[in-house]
Amino acid sequence: MAGHSQFKNIMHRKGAQDAKRAKVFTKLIRELTVSAKTGQPDPVANPRLRAAIQAARAANMPKDTMERAIKRGAGGEDGANYEEVRYEGYGPGSVAIIVEALTDNRNRTASEVRSAFSKNGGALGETNSVSFMFDRVGAIRYPVSAASAEAMFEAALEAGADNVESDDEGHEVTCAPDDLAAVRDALEAAFGTPEHARLDWRPQTTVPVADEDTAKTLLKLLDILEDNDDVQRVQANFEIPDDIMERLG
Repeated sequence: MAGHSQFKNIMHRKGAQDAKRAKVFTKLIRELTVSAKTGQPDPVANPRLRAAIQAARAANMPKDTMERAIKRGAGGEDGANYEEVRYEGYGPGSVAIIVEALTDNRNRTASEVRSAFSKNGGALGETNSVSFMFDRVGAIRYPVSAASAEAMFEAALEAGADNVESDDEGHEVTCAPDDLAAVRDALEAAFGTPEHARLDWRPQTTVPVADEDTAKTLLKLLDILEDNDDVQRVQANFEIPDDIMERLG
C-alpha cells in the first residue's frame, strides 16, 4: 500500500507539473501568435517576436510548436483575434493589482477576472483606478550568465537606461518607455537576446501585508489570476514579511 500511495503521489505531482507546463505553453503560444500577427514573422525584424521565441526556448517548447504558432499569427490561420486588455483592482489588504491579458473573448475574460477578485476578498475597478500608483517602464531581463553586474551596468548606462538591478538570478534593466527599443538593441548587440524586453508596471510604493490570513488570500487570488489562460502578467504592490512567506511556503 505504501508503494501504491507513493506511486500515486508521484503521478499526482507529475500531472500537476504537466498541467502547469501546458498553461505556460498556452500563454507563450498566444504571445508568439500575436507577436507574429502585429509585426513581421521574421524575428530579426520583430523584437517582440524575438523575445517571445527566447521565452519559449527557455520553457523547452518544441521547435515545431513555436513554428506553428508563428505561422498561424503571420497568416491569420487560427481565426482568433486576440486583443490586449488590462484590468485593475484591489486585492485583500488594499493591495493594488494590474492584470494584463491577451484574449479572443473580452466578456469571458472580464467575467473570470471579476469572479477571481470578488471570491478572494478583492474588487475589480475601472481602468486607471490603480495604475496611477505604478510607473510605466521599459524592462529588459538577462540571465546572470549573460554578463557580470559591472559589465551590465556599464552597458546599460551607455545605452541610456535608468537603472540596473543585479542579483543571483539575473539582471533587470529599466528605462523610460520611449527608450526601450534603443536600450534593448544596444544590450542585444552586446549580450544577445534578453529573456524579455517589454513595457512593464512598477509600483511606486508597496503595501505591507502583515496579517497571515490576508496574505494567504492575496496569494490565492494572484495564483488564480496567473493560472488563467488569457492572463499574461499580473503586477501588484504588496510586501509580505519573510516569516509569513515561510509559513505559507
